[in-house]
Amino acid sequence: MTRLQNKVAIITGASSGIGRAAALLFAAEGCRIVAVARGQAGLDALARDIGTAGGEIATLAGDVAGEDVAEAAVALAQQRFGGLDIAFNNAGALGEMGPAATVSRTGWQEAVDVNLTGSFLGIRHQVPAMIARGGGSILFTSSFVGHTVGFPGMVAYAASKAGLIGLMQVVAAEYGPQKIRANVLLVGGTDTPMGRQVITTPEMRSFVEGLYPLKRLAEPGEIAEAALFLASDASSFVTGSALAVEGGISINRT
Repeated sequence: MTRLQNKVAIITGASSGIGRAAALLFAAEGCRIVAVARGQAGLDALARDIGTAGGEIATLAGDVAGEDVAEAAVALAQQRFGGLDIAFNNAGALGEMGPAATVSRTGWQEAVDVNLTGSFLGIRHQVPAMIARGGGSILFTSSFVGHTVGFPGMVAYAASKAGLIGLMQVVAAEYGPQKIRANVLLVGGTDTPMGRQVITTPEMRSFVEGLYPLKRLAEPGEIAEAALFLASDASSFVTGSALAVEGGISINRT
């Protein structure tokens, strides 16, 4: 028996990076996928890959910062697959980079809208659907940045990702009696298109890798495996947790 057999999951930011890896892994484990991302081309490629492997997927192109997208994703899960069991609120944006006092209001708002408000809008519709299903698992992609490390130049990203921890804790406390679990992944540097916007040269990559005890970045599939654990019944007594999947960077001083 596969680990997510007969489950239905919404995965945002699913067209690339961690979201794409999670969609492929969850589908391979028997889950039916509602994939959400801004770009239709990336969604189409994901759908082909999952369909070729015998999985089931529905796609929705849109910006998670809009509540209409959150509502439509849940409706799609219910109409196509009969309900919702798992939500991986993974879509993210860096926002404007630079020293805190120089970041524009617009650049700040971009990160908050996608990373934090987008996840809040998601749970507004995901939670009632999960209650109707008898429970579920909600995941958020947070970061060690803003939690254990104040990484210079990333104020909007750090603040919005830190906010997800508070959001998750309240959801876990409020909806645990309805058998809904909520957790976050504290993700470290991962070799994704968004990560490459920050790590732009071989020299910078070498420096960043050196910050980690493992002396490397993560592959998206490694983060997806951690998401699978939190999504599945293997973590049935885990809720309100911030799971560090960051290669030990938070404890390293060498």
